[in-house]
Amino acid sequence: MKQHTLIKNAKIVNEGKIVEGDILIEDNIIKKIDLSISVKSAEMLVIDAEGGYVFPGMIDDQVHFREPGLTHKADIESESKAALAGGITSFIEMPNTNPQTTTVEKLEEKFAIAANSSYANYSFMFGGTNDNLDEILKVDPKTVAGLKLFLGSSTGNMLVDDPEVIEKIFSSTDMVISVHCEDEATIKENLEKYKAEYGDDIPMEKHPIIRSAEACYLSSSKAIELAKKTGARLHVFHVSTGKETSLFSNKLPLKDKKITAEVCVHHLWFSDEDYAKKGSHIKWNPAVKTADDRAKLWKALLDDKIDVIATDHAPHTLEEKNNPYTKAPSGGPLVQHALMALMEAHHQGKISVEKIVEKACHNPAILFNVEKRGYIKEGYFADLVIINPQSPWTVNKSNILYKCGWSPFEGSTFKSRITHTFVNGRLAYKNFKVLDVKAGERLTFNR
Repeated sequence: MKQHTLIKNAKIVNEGKIVEGDILIEDNIIKKIDLSISVKSAEMLVIDAEGGYVFPGMIDDQVHFREPGLTHKADIESESKAALAGGITSFIEMPNTNPQTTTVEKLEEKFAIAANSSYANYSFMFGGTNDNLDEILKVDPKTVAGLKLFLGSSTGNMLVDDPEVIEKIFSSTDMVISVHCEDEATIKENLEKYKAEYGDDIPMEKHPIIRSAEACYLSSSKAIELAKKTGARLHVFHVSTGKETSLFSNKLPLKDKKITAEVCVHHLWFSDEDYAKKGSHIKWNPAVKTADDRAKLWKALLDDKIDVIATDHAPHTLEEKNNPYTKAPSGGPLVQHALMALMEAHHQGKISVEKIVEKACHNPAILFNVEKRGYIKEGYFADLVIINPQSPWTVNKSNILYKCGWSPFEGSTFKSRITHTFVNGRLAYKNFKVLDVKAGERLTFNR
């Protein structure tokens, strides 16, 4: 017996347009999109979107769900549930877990965990190190999202700092190589200077001076130069500075670009003025920088020099975060609130809903060749999010779903609210409640 769901009276946001109409889902597929579709049977689930927006499910190309090995902070089950509450129906998870995802065997172990426990669709990045080129060459690009290199140290310290190794990796794979770019020598020198002055208790507002704009630019410009030399397919994660935006181009459509860029929600939302109030809760790598950097990131996003919006969701416990500067880890939880923060930016006149969908849904699908997701099209998987744009709510401890139990957005009131999330045609989230429906599937890639 086929399962039928009908979404009525929706403002469907897809491919640069908003079209009012109905969506018929049959099993896991979008069967029909039309101005008006009639209810065929009493068994059909009918949802009235009441003029709310329907987005394709967001595809988050950069998350850290901490499993295996760091599950006191988060795990695939807890964070995939939070993702659904935030309208993220597919995620790509990073390799700096414990053990690190730097062998094919460890990669398959992660896929097995996700197959058993993920509420959202999933894939993983394979991690590059200074000495695992043989393993990189064993990876089947059709089965994995891509390759991740940390060219600046971050949580889990998978730093790749041997120039010869980096060039060899760039020359040896057709996979999308996603990079974390911060220059290690610059950061170390800055850190030693402030440690000499303050010891471990460096003021949090020094973070963007220690992990400086110069450290970011030095590393990303080198990576881009090398990609141009080797012909590698390079994707620069979490661009955080205005200066770096000059390194990217909007001359080609995304599908033809060899060098692409991502910006994260926290770099679009916070600035260094927020450290005084938020402290380590907005300590990320790369650091949240100035209001001028933030303005330039918005500009580059809107003029298509930056291609994708993601979260870099990276939870830590409050106990860990409340350490002094040198011991407080970088990263914070974001998947539940990222899309609502973008909708808030829309209400503020910074971005259209069509552009949000382009950058958070369509473009990750194009960039990683994700099969039949990221769009609202007949024949595509029914990963859909219904948003009421005028239903205010405030982020507080009682409605946070992250395992770590806190959010950098605590106390923020969002005008918009996600009312329903569908994963592969199954209603998986409704009105602040994740349903007991594990409908997530392994992402497949057209390569």
